[in-house]
Amino acid sequence: MTSQFEYGSISNAEEAKSLGVVLGQCFGDPSPSGWQTYSNLIGLENFRIISQASKVAGGLAILSTGQWYGSELVPTAAIASVGIAPEYRGAGTAAQLMTSTLKELYANGIPLSVLYAATQRLYRKVGYEQGGIFCRWSVSTANIQISDRNLSVQPVTPVNHEVFHKLYQQNAKVTNGHLERNQCLWELAVEPPKDQETYAYFIGSQAQPEGYVIFFQHQESNKRIIVIRDWVVLTVEAGRRLWTFLADHRSQIDQIQWRSSTVDPLSLLLPEQTAKIFDSERWMLRIVDVAQALEKRGYPTQVEAQLHLDVRDDLLGENNGQFVLTVSGGKGEVTRGGKGELQLDVRTLAPLYTGLFTAQQLQQMGQIKATHGAITVATQLFTGSQPWMSDKF
Repeated sequence: MTSQFEYGSISNAEEAKSLGVVLGQCFGDPSPSGWQTYSNLIGLENFRIISQASKVAGGLAILSTGQWYGSELVPTAAIASVGIAPEYRGAGTAAQLMTSTLKELYANGIPLSVLYAATQRLYRKVGYEQGGIFCRWSVSTANIQISDRNLSVQPVTPVNHEVFHKLYQQNAKVTNGHLERNQCLWELAVEPPKDQETYAYFIGSQAQPEGYVIFFQHQESNKRIIVIRDWVVLTVEAGRRLWTFLADHRSQIDQIQWRSSTVDPLSLLLPEQTAKIFDSERWMLRIVDVAQALEKRGYPTQVEAQLHLDVRDDLLGENNGQFVLTVSGGKGEVTRGGKGELQLDVRTLAPLYTGLFTAQQLQQMGQIKATHGAITVATQLFTGSQPWMSDKF
């Protein structure tokens, strides 16, 4: 890509309006009011644009957040609303936009970047790879067949997401891939579709709840559906009470939908395998700063080991070369050098880092070259629950 394109923040109202037009065309809401609502939620300072001769060719949003890995929070940039005007597509404009964004993130000390991809090819070119799961499940209310009312269920009105933050964080901390939600992400999590109402409930006592559920109701064809936007259950009692609460809607509601991983813990409580996945995709992760990313995640506390890595990064040269990851007491320390016993591209490091795929699986797919000992150590270090998130951005 030539230097005729310029990357930067929005500097005036005309650029903001132009980006709104581009993104409106890309994502199907060209109305000025839709852009105004969205840009207010994200904050204009969090958008980046790419321009040619002062004309906005495209842009994106950067949401400052974090992801939990190994019960440690790793600073993360969530990339949203990547859009390029039609007349600039096919010429590498999107790749230049992403390249400039990643260089900015590296300069700002952000170890990770996560996004949902409309096309994997673009993002793989700049070092992203599949990192975790976004999955939606459904079950008929008639098939829940659980009756356990030992815990109370208490409505939260009006719906104020701040009262759920502590419970969410307790669950997120032990769930690989979950986001540390900022104000914007919480708004996106609880906001219902247009003309719908949000309902929220604590499970257990309000002083010491054991979970919560946030949902809206809508009709789809001939089905009346509860769509759960967010849920947390910290105990089996809370899980059974949640299912009972949802089953008690069966005279008016036909189906329950919720977000989870492909290995869903809630479905384990159901008497039969009647819950089904009806939608699943994988979000993508980019290791922006290899050393920081490896040092900031958590590791199994019982493992003491060294992993000798040899990383190739064609975009961010600072990540190229050999690293030694030394793990002790659940913490990692990274130094330059070592034997380079596990060779991989920065792309492949992403699903290894999150635990989406094991080192052995990646080796079988030709993504890793490594000694048997290095594969064993990597498997020990990057073990954990399947990485997933309930957030869409």
